[in-house]
Amino acid sequence: MDRRYRRNFSRKSLVIRAKTALVTASRFAARLRSARDHGQDGRATWLTTEMRNRYLLMSILALMCGVALASSALAAETAAPAQVEHEGVPLKAAPLVQIGKFAITNSMLVTWIVAAGIIIFAQIATRTIKPIPSGIQNFWEWLVESLHNFLENIIGRELVRKTFWFFATIFIFILFVNWFGLIPGVGTIGWGHYDPSGVFHIDRPLLRGGNADLNMTTAMAAIFFLLWIVWAIQANGVGGFLLHIFGPKGETSGFLKVIMVVIFFMVGWLEIVSILFRPISLSFRLFGNVYAGESILEAMSTMVPMLGWLIPVPFYFMELLVGIVQALVFMLLTAVFTLLIAQHQPGHEPQH
Repeated sequence: MDRRYRRNFSRKSLVIRAKTALVTASRFAARLRSARDHGQDGRATWLTTEMRNRYLLMSILALMCGVALASSALAAETAAPAQVEHEGVPLKAAPLVQIGKFAITNSMLVTWIVAAGIIIFAQIATRTIKPIPSGIQNFWEWLVESLHNFLENIIGRELVRKTFWFFATIFIFILFVNWFGLIPGVGTIGWGHYDPSGVFHIDRPLLRGGNADLNMTTAMAAIFFLLWIVWAIQANGVGGFLLHIFGPKGETSGFLKVIMVVIFFMVGWLEIVSILFRPISLSFRLFGNVYAGESILEAMSTMVPMLGWLIPVPFYFMELLVGIVQALVFMLLTAVFTLLIAQHQPGHEPQH
């Protein structure tokens, strides 16, 4: 990664504010059925409107994630690169359109397409809420409620009520971005050149897997890190947050307590280093797995040109599994990191 690319990467700004993004559709449907059963037509109408507004907000946030999380190079190079044949999948996303210092890359285009797909699907699924769901409404309710129950069993009801909107959105977004990158044509349609033997080589693909761009995964990890700090302070207060990191654990007294205070104070600094490395590990884990998958598919498709359509097929099924596993791992790790800082030990109360 050259110096100019690192400088462009460091200048990205990530701002996303949201408090209510993803709400369990089945709970709204239950409240809607209850209101209708008791003859409260006005309340039923209000619940329907509220549910559609909530999902509209979720859809807007999905589009914001598609824009912000893609994190294109704000000061991308304007000079057209020389045509050089790349071996394998390039590390850097290719810019498609340059608007001043803002570059729209092929990975950003994929995130926009996925975000638009989520928006359209969510709006169609919740356009007419039925007491007995069917079709895509039933699928959407199943997906959201399954995620809610799954997270509730891990981090608890109180914490999931506060953080579910983020974890569910991250899972759905990462999952469909991963799977979209497996569609034939992604990475194989674009601009290129012919070599002397007459074989066409892609130099600048039109589409690229969103999570195969390190900027994308780093942006998601950075947003989680900011939210983690907010949730940690909300749960513990500033004093409790510092005590959680540097405070001694266990019940001791006398001179032993002084020793434990010194030891845990030094251990706290190691914990700070560990916390700062969490966004790095999250971003590189997701990027590495997705990028490796694309590299394998690229290698398999070019190993035997005449069988390039057949050899990668088994690996496509493997990557479908990897796509859902990596989305689940990212969601679970962020949820567990939040649980570790937000849960209170017996006898410890939040200090504000």
